Amino acid sequence: MSTLTIGFIGLGNMGAPMAANLAKAGHSVRGFDVAGTTADGVTQTKDIAGCVSGADVVITMLPNGSILRQVAAEAIQHMKVGALFIDCSTVDVESARNTAEAAENAGLLAVDAPVSGGIGGAAAGTLTFMAGGSAAAFAKAEPLFDIMGQKAVHCGDAGAGQAAKICNNMILGATMIATCEAFALADKLGLDRQKMFDVVSTSSGYSWSMNAYCPAPGVGPESPADNDYKPGFAAELMLKDLGLSQQAAELVDADTPMGARALELYRQFVEEEDGKGRDFSAMLPRFAARGRD
Repeated sequence: MSTLTIGFIGLGNMGAPMAANLAKAGHSVRGFDVAGTTADGVTQTKDIAGCVSGADVVITMLPNGSILRQVAAEAIQHMKVGALFIDCSTVDVESARNTAEAAENAGLLAVDAPVSGGIGGAAAGTLTFMAGGSAAAFAKAEPLFDIMGQKAVHCGDAGAGQAAKICNNMILGATMIATCEAFALADKLGLDRQKMFDVVSTSSGYSWSMNAYCPAPGVGPESPADNDYKPGFAAELMLKDLGLSQQAAELVDADTPMGARALELYRQFVEEEDGKGRDFSAMLPRFAARGRD
């Protein structure tokens, strides 16, 4: 693959290692972040225009749809015709579609490509990308996904990547709650947590939440539970994603009672209890300390 000039906007916990991996692979990467953060091998710029002007590809990793719309509107003005705009943020489907439409109207290719794999995956280059956009746009983006991740799935037209991400994380939020509830119930029934794991992880109750990210300390593969629930994936980020899932469900009149209840529980955990700043699997000590009412 030839060397590309890449503008990367949003050098936070996820964006910085992603940008660094692109630079390490030999691409010329410029970066911009409102907080002034930098990344290894990335040339820092003072504004969006300086970051994106003349770039072959612009990648964004931003907190929400409102910020994406603002940043995209400015970036698109300064991008050259035929360039590729990739948004890796997790945002609402409508913001993703709005951004893609604005990009395409300006003669650009556009892909919405939220990621799964967390900060560790961003650093190791093992993310999974869920992409929405035209076949031509995905084909141009795929070699970059191969650098930043280990898998990229073209899910469909604009917004399809975001749809896949929020559906996946709705499942994740609900299954983590069910897993934590089950461990708390097992405790009160006198069932050893390791025995519980040994049975469930090889039976019909197995899931990623149980088998790969077990919320019980000292049980299963190492996870944030073994590090006092310091976030691998923060509870407030799960709250955000569940909110996006229910926003989408309302938009298309989908009945998602488990997703809605998971949203309520994570909102309570983050906003009214001690969940903020903890991993989303810290629901286990929450349930363990509670009675039935």
